[in-house]
Amino acid sequence: MVPIFSGRQVHVSGITDTEEQRIKEAAAYIAQRNLLASEEGVTASKQSSVSKQSSVSKQSMSTLHQEEAFEKKSRKVAIREKADHLSLKKTLEETEAFHKKLNEDNLLHAPEFVIKPRSHTVWEKENVKLHCSVAGWPEPRLTWYKNQVPINVQAHPGKYIIESRYGMHTLEINACDFEDTAQYRASAMNAKGELSAYASVVVKRYKGELDDTRFHSGASTLPPSFAVTPYGYASRFEIHFDDKFEVSFGREGETMSLGCRVVITPEIKHFQPEIQWYRNGVPVSPSKWVQTHWSGDRATLTFSHLNKEDEGLYTVRARMGEYYEQYSAYVFVRDADAEIEGAPASPLDVVCLDANKDYIIITWKQPAVDGGSPILGYFIDKCEVGTDTWSQCNDIPVKFARFPVTGLIEGRSYIFRVRAVNKVGIGLPSRVSEPVAALDPAEKARLKPALSTLDWTIIVTEEEPTEGVVPGPPTDLSVIEATQSYVVLSWKPPRQRGHEGILYFVEKCEAGTENWQRVNTELPVKSPRFALFDLAEGKSYRFRVRCSNSAGVGEPSEATEVTVVGDKLDIPKPPSNIIPSRNTDTSVVVTWEEPKDAKELVGYYIESSIVGSGKWEPCNNNPVKARGFTCHGLKTGQSYIFRVRAVNAAGLSEYSQNSEAIEVKAAIAPPSPPCDITCLESFRDSMVLGWKQPDKTGGAEITGYYVNYREVIDGVPGRWREANIKAISDEAYKISNLKENMVYQFQVAAINIAGLGAPSAVSPSFKCEEWTIAVPVQGLKEGESYVFRVRAINQAGVGKPSDLAGPVVAETRPGTKEVVVSVDDNGIISLNFECDQMAPSSEFTWSKDYVPTEDSPRLEVESKGNKTKMTFKDLGTEDLGIYSCDVTDTDGIASSYLIDEEELKRLLALSQEHKFPTVPVKSELAVEILEKGQVRFWMQAEKLSANAKVNYIFNEKEIFEGPKYKMHIDRNTGIIEMFMEKLQDEDEGTYTFQVQDGRATGHSTLVLIGDVYKKLQKEAEFQRQEWIRKQGPHFAEYLSWEVTGECNVLLKCKVANIKKETSIVWYKDDREISVDEKHDFKDGICTLLITEFSKKDAGIYEVVLKDDRGKDKSRLKLVDEAFKELMTEVCKTIALSATDLKIQSTAEGIRLYSFVTYYVDDLKVNWSHNGTAIKYSDRVKSGVTGEQIWLQINEPTPNDKGKYVMELFDGKTGHQKMVDLSGQAYDEAFAEFQRLKQAAIAEKNRARVVGGLPDVVTIQEGKALNLTCIVWGDPTPEVSWLKNEKLLASDEHCNLKFEAGKTAYFTISGVRTSDSGRYGLVVKNKYGSEISDFTVSVFIPEEEARSVAEEPQKGNKKAK
Repeated sequence: MVPIFSGRQVHVSGITDTEEQRIKEAAAYIAQRNLLASEEGVTASKQSSVSKQSSVSKQSMSTLHQEEAFEKKSRKVAIREKADHLSLKKTLEETEAFHKKLNEDNLLHAPEFVIKPRSHTVWEKENVKLHCSVAGWPEPRLTWYKNQVPINVQAHPGKYIIESRYGMHTLEINACDFEDTAQYRASAMNAKGELSAYASVVVKRYKGELDDTRFHSGASTLPPSFAVTPYGYASRFEIHFDDKFEVSFGREGETMSLGCRVVITPEIKHFQPEIQWYRNGVPVSPSKWVQTHWSGDRATLTFSHLNKEDEGLYTVRARMGEYYEQYSAYVFVRDADAEIEGAPASPLDVVCLDANKDYIIITWKQPAVDGGSPILGYFIDKCEVGTDTWSQCNDIPVKFARFPVTGLIEGRSYIFRVRAVNKVGIGLPSRVSEPVAALDPAEKARLKPALSTLDWTIIVTEEEPTEGVVPGPPTDLSVIEATQSYVVLSWKPPRQRGHEGILYFVEKCEAGTENWQRVNTELPVKSPRFALFDLAEGKSYRFRVRCSNSAGVGEPSEATEVTVVGDKLDIPKPPSNIIPSRNTDTSVVVTWEEPKDAKELVGYYIESSIVGSGKWEPCNNNPVKARGFTCHGLKTGQSYIFRVRAVNAAGLSEYSQNSEAIEVKAAIAPPSPPCDITCLESFRDSMVLGWKQPDKTGGAEITGYYVNYREVIDGVPGRWREANIKAISDEAYKISNLKENMVYQFQVAAINIAGLGAPSAVSPSFKCEEWTIAVPVQGLKEGESYVFRVRAINQAGVGKPSDLAGPVVAETRPGTKEVVVSVDDNGIISLNFECDQMAPSSEFTWSKDYVPTEDSPRLEVESKGNKTKMTFKDLGTEDLGIYSCDVTDTDGIASSYLIDEEELKRLLALSQEHKFPTVPVKSELAVEILEKGQVRFWMQAEKLSANAKVNYIFNEKEIFEGPKYKMHIDRNTGIIEMFMEKLQDEDEGTYTFQVQDGRATGHSTLVLIGDVYKKLQKEAEFQRQEWIRKQGPHFAEYLSWEVTGECNVLLKCKVANIKKETSIVWYKDDREISVDEKHDFKDGICTLLITEFSKKDAGIYEVVLKDDRGKDKSRLKLVDEAFKELMTEVCKTIALSATDLKIQSTAEGIRLYSFVTYYVDDLKVNWSHNGTAIKYSDRVKSGVTGEQIWLQINEPTPNDKGKYVMELFDGKTGHQKMVDLSGQAYDEAFAEFQRLKQAAIAEKNRARVVGGLPDVVTIQEGKALNLTCIVWGDPTPEVSWLKNEKLLASDEHCNLKFEAGKTAYFTISGVRTSDSGRYGLVVKNKYGSEISDFTVSVFIPEEEARSVAEEPQKGNKKAK
């Protein structure tokens, strides 16, 4: 069974049941106050009301007396008295309403300690009582804390007694012990704020009763002076940790305890270390979730209920005075089993931010486990402190890990939790947040300074009645947060607000309109924060806020900038470059690179999977912020892959690419100890040691050895000494400067890059003494007689010589032969000697190193006549030495033979060769593919005789020459071959060539199976097809691309075996490309030039060669990654073609520009100003026009001065161009801008004729001529008319009009021939003038007919 998480249904401690009623009363009072404040105010003051009330009362009393005295009244008197009575009644009602509507904010005040709790020092087992008295309205509620942890009376029955009577609050602690030494806090809270008072309790023990429990509480409860020993600071403490906690794994809801024993030397009685625990470098404070304990020698950290928030690196630090040591290990907390299978895990780290009167922002971290389907969102629950009732705050799941909770009751405290939901269901809730009070932080901060002043002076003055003050508009209104689900507004209260509380109304309107709508009509806002929901995603809004009080509703604030509803924070991209590396046999270190453009990262989640399993497991349940993590709990010997996700408030990124597989095993470690130490040679003052290398090298090459030695006197070993300072690389070492006849023991340790390994076992004891050695004397002259002596040498010098030996003549006697070594056909090795000068009594005597070999079990001697043979039964390293054969009863006939290591190897190899003769192989069996796709198997022997035979074996069956196989043997070169035309599927297997040449045999095998055979078969087929292809026109170099200096793309290929009839055709996406030029094939290069390459040119390009001999084709895919690679190179070339930045002034501002060969969208352009990226707006814009890349700065200001950098990013590299727009450059550009701006204004506003006048008007005499044209200019232009360049005035015949400042009329009621001529309309204002000309031609019909008739006659005359 899974334990239930009690923290999710916990009854929050710190508030008693008797205080619940007080909370309700306070809330009711606040609600009543707010209700009164929302109604209309009254204009009379309290003082005037009281005076008016008293006068009215006297008047009513006199009226009553008069009614008693005079029962009979006239009608006039009765009416007057009735009117006075109604006036009195109205006055009383107005006074009562005034008192009801009177704002009582000035009666509220924050808690104030009239009597603060006092610190106490008591003896052990005594009782102590802390008192305090608190004033405030509403009546504050008080909570007691011990070391910042609320005191739970039910958890410690009989230990604590908490009482509250008549404003006096007490905390009584019974039977005090040293655990009660702590700091106690009394926290008072109401709707106007919170205030705390502190007191310390120190529990003392009688002298002589000190024990190990004196300082149980460690650093959390001890006064600072306890860090000093009773004897002052120790000169040096040695702090060690034993029985340490290791990497631990737990599950939500379980309990766990971390601990270790702390050993401190020197030990000082009754002085204990300062113990502090840390999680991820942050001190751990005791709470209801975690407790610390110090028993005097053991530090313990206990989790009563594990949560994912508890996951992290835990460190225990022990401090003694100025010295401290620490130890760390990681704690992993897995998710509790889901109540609904497939539901997501619980979120974590629920935190309350920006608390206000009725508004709190809740943040959390997303869980690592989504249950197998994506998380759709989160539900936020709230619970009022002191109750067990949870209520859901949102109806629709929110995806953003941040949510504003509204509708809180001012002055009350709340806790929150979060639940994740996917398509399967809702997961378990998170751990509850810390309690938070719904209070105005600004008001709290304003009241706190006044609370520190105890000498208050209250001055009461009488004021004239004043009108109520309508609050002014709020200030500094801004959008502090905007997501697709909500928008949060923030503002500051108005300065003009009167002496009473204010409420806020929020209004919105869509961008581009002035249709303002009130958002919170039913529920006024008390906090200067507000969250708006139900906004349309993607739409743009503006917002403003109004204040209101009893005097009325104030003016609105300034509207915010346009806000687009949507998430401004994007989900991060996945991390990259996931690299695992070995750590231990159960852990792996994983590192990665941070995703690009990551914002507000919370951390990373890491997952692992056994290769081939397809199942992923989380490595951490609490996001880690570092870019590296040690994944523990892995299976030794298994291969794992890893992936990483980044987390921010917007959500979790996609998974990164899987890392490479890594086998879980320990990383490089120091080597194991060497073994089998032996003494190879001994001298009077030195010894030569040898040993075997370690069994385990630690995963790295051994770089050397260190030797230690010690003397052994009468069986008692002395201390170890170093024999060498620098590591030795050989497995033997000569130790010098030893004492003669002294017994020694030795140790050897190996070292690698991981460090020095453990030393070997102690060697046997060796005595340092001179070993007798026979040394051959060389360099003698034949025939000379010599005597010999020997002298010893040590560090002190050379000793006295020995007695003489000799004389001996250095000669080879006639007939003397040398010892000869031989190896027979059976591989038996023997030394042979022959002597021709033997006497009848002569014998052969064999010796090794001048020691007779008569009893040697390794040798066998056979002598016959004048010949002797010494045979080795099993020649080995034990047989190394000088072998001599002496002949007795002769004149010193002898001979010797040296068998050293080289000779030993030679003889053993020769013996093996004679036992098992082989055909020496020069090259083993191999395979190669010939030009036409034929397959050649071949091997080469050192030499072959004429009788050599070869058997060809395939899959243990002999094959013979035929249509499929062709065999050949070249006995001169030793080459053996077999040819096959092609490889088929049935030819997969093992090929063996067996060679026999006399007694010698040999073979060579080649295995061709699986991928190796398929690769060979594919290569053979490819070569065969290549040979066929090359019989006709073909490509010597296949299609490739390059980017020219003009930023064009050139596709090229090299062709061969071409003739005049060969045609070449280009295709793109299977469609033929028409090429203007015809290829001449002179240089064998064919090209296709693509100008201004862009996305439209992506595709699959193909070129086909064809003639009567066949055809060949080459394809080049320029899609996906290949296209991206090409575009990167194109963009790089374009970026390199960019000209230096230039400055150009325009009528709108200043333009910075650069020209490129041509522009494509893939080339990213970024501008920066003084090292900061430019934020584009309506004033500052960037764009591309043709080949010009520009940055337009409209209406420049001095703030625009500085260095501008244009970065062209080609996909891999950024290329920059810089220009300095400051100093003279800016002044000249700005002056030119001002000039062009004025010129543009003049051109824009210049008087001009827009249209309406024809170029020529032909009209019959007597007709009416009406012309209308449109005129424009600012200011309105002056209009005048010209005829034949003379001013034309308006009259009855020619009517000229100009109406509405834009329309000019030209009217002639009946035209005459005199009206013919050239007319002009002149428009003029202060920015310029313009003339629009037109011609009027008036004709008479009869004359026109006559002129037409005469025209042919004139033509005839001219013809004559």
